[in-house]
Amino acid sequence: MTATPLIRDVGLSGMLVTFADRLSEPANRAALAFRAAVDHAGWDGVRETATSLASAFVRFDPLTLDHDALKDRLAEMLASRDWLAAPLPQGRVLWTIPVALGGDSGPQFEEAAEAAGLTPEKATEEIAAARTRVLTIGFAPGQAYLGELPAHWNIPRLRQLSPNVPQGALVAAIRQLIVFARTTPTGWRHIGQTAFHSFRPGTDTPFPLTPGDEIRFEPATPEAIARLAESDGMGATSEPIA
Repeated sequence: MTATPLIRDVGLSGMLVTFADRLSEPANRAALAFRAAVDHAGWDGVRETATSLASAFVRFDPLTLDHDALKDRLAEMLASRDWLAAPLPQGRVLWTIPVALGGDSGPQFEEAAEAAGLTPEKATEEIAAARTRVLTIGFAPGQAYLGELPAHWNIPRLRQLSPNVPQGALVAAIRQLIVFARTTPTGWRHIGQTAFHSFRPGTDTPFPLTPGDEIRFEPATPEAIARLAESDGMGATSEPIA
């Protein structure tokens, strides 16, 4: 196991600060908090920051900001506190997303529930009770990885791809959920359907979700999801997290 935290070069103009070699709640929290601290520092020459499941990425202009100077600043910031215990950044949003679970809306829901050792009723209760975090954005524009669910939801991916999971599908694997941004093949189990738009090209906010936001899923009927899909809304409501 590699010692962490670790600062590594990414090409000529990037640095990756890694807090763990696998996803955990503290490591994701650290990545989010550290990225926010870098943004708040406002260093001249830093052009972009982003997070993955357990790392924070910093892209910089090497003509403006010296490589070694940035690495020293990052190291100093790392040493300034225990980032695994850092509070989450301010300005996060809680999203409530209606979802129809099971049946034609989620053809692999019962299979996923069984893999988690649950009845469909208990699985519905747990998903409705969960308040998942946007851990990172990836795979498709605006598409969020959400977690973590309880340990018994550490269900494996499928051995064969499902050929076409629709936009707005809720899928599950490895203690995480995803609402698909676009129709696509997947190895994750399709457990439900939403009307949520996680990629809205041509709008002022094409990517409504931000790492650190939280999401709760509200069970709904397929008919309710169909009505939401026909509306001009996002298929979700949101409120600031106090």
